[in-house]
Amino acid sequence: MASKEVSQLANQLWGLVVTEGVLAILAGIALLFWPSASAVLLVSLFGLFVLIWGIVGSVRSLISVGRTRGWWVHLVISVLLVALGVYLLRHVDVSLAAFILLIGFTFIVHGLFDVLTGLFGRESEIGDNKVLLVVLGLFGLAAGIITLVQPVASGLAFIWVAGVYALVYGVFTLAFAIKSQPE
Repeated sequence: MASKEVSQLANQLWGLVVTEGVLAILAGIALLFWPSASAVLLVSLFGLFVLIWGIVGSVRSLISVGRTRGWWVHLVISVLLVALGVYLLRHVDVSLAAFILLIGFTFIVHGLFDVLTGLFGRESEIGDNKVLLVVLGLFGLAAGIITLVQPVASGLAFIWVAGVYALVYGVFTLAFAIKSQPE
């Protein structure tokens, strides 16, 4: 009975990861093909993306309590992502400059976490995804730095960077999900 419950939970988590990847890809496509989208739409899309990202991360880290080192770090980051997502959805009138800075810092924090997990995570925790995590993390760090260096002056470039990052993140997330698809 217990193994059946674990199997059902793995299937549900897998579905959440796939949903996260698909939403990231959709957000990336929207940002790349509709760059003139209003700041309100952009803040709402990103707020929804960050909220789901944080919820999925929180569930993942709570499930890995006692099984992985650093689960609590991932939980703290995920809770912060949930808070950021809720804030962005409740305050869509936030200025675009502040929004861009929040996104830049989000990319950097999550990118740094992915790089550190890829470099120092145990094989049992991340499997053979070390290289993918490091590449995704470096891409996130680069996207965050580019975003912070030119927050307002490069509005269109920012939208493209955010769109490309969301697409890459979504594709990598789907790749991770496909590699770890439950039986």
